[in-house]
Amino acid sequence: MPHDIVTDQSAVTPLNLGGSDKPDPLKEKVAALNGRYKHHSATAVLERALKDPDVGKLTMVSSFGAESVALLHLVSMVDRNVPVIFVDTEMLFAETLEYQLEIAERLNLTNMQIIRASDATLNAEDPDGTLHQRDTDACCALRKTRPLQKALRGYDGWITGRKRFQAGTRAQLEFFEVEDFTGRIKVNPLAYWAPEDVRAYMEENRLPKHPLVAKGYPSIGCAPCTSPVKPGEDPRSGRWRGQEKTECGIHFDNGKMVRKGVNA
Repeated sequence: MPHDIVTDQSAVTPLNLGGSDKPDPLKEKVAALNGRYKHHSATAVLERALKDPDVGKLTMVSSFGAESVALLHLVSMVDRNVPVIFVDTEMLFAETLEYQLEIAERLNLTNMQIIRASDATLNAEDPDGTLHQRDTDACCALRKTRPLQKALRGYDGWITGRKRFQAGTRAQLEFFEVEDFTGRIKVNPLAYWAPEDVRAYMEENRLPKHPLVAKGYPSIGCAPCTSPVKPGEDPRSGRWRGQEKTECGIHFDNGKMVRKGVNA
């Protein structure tokens, strides 16, 4: 049965992973994992990551967005009891909430973790629900980044749907990577998949698409900050349209929390 967790929040506390002149055991471990599984398929990487003691306790994080169902299906085929964290910002499209329920039931995901900011925190920091109009970064931190970081504290790593094709910063993405500051490992089973691989996988397994994709939403976030994308526009141009902001902040890259790519 799905398990609903309402989280309180606190800032991410960086961990001291050692000075630059000292060997970093975590980075050495990740390098060894990438060497060990370099030529494995996405399924094999996922299967072995869930069993490898060097990886530790894993959860999956999913937005249940435009392409999320591919990795969710892959996880369900390997082990449907893997915890799947879904951050409900309480500003998501109704279609996303309905899609999450549909996919979780269809794939028989038995350990859904629905997390959100606590009512007390929301009342203190965004009592009228308009923070996104004044400060989108603060809103993302309040409703998404901080609840997720707290939920991840009990895990040694997390499974993501990140892929090399999604952004230039991910061109060298490996199956395993160190998450800066947190001491966790990120597992990217689909790192080497191309867009056509995702489409083919969804078609071959007859996986339902997010209903908003057909309505012009190739990248789907919170309803107030997401708009349809016109043909020829960048797939993420509908996120925070008209603002310089392009990231919500759930991934660490080069020491900063960022979110890049259509389906990060």
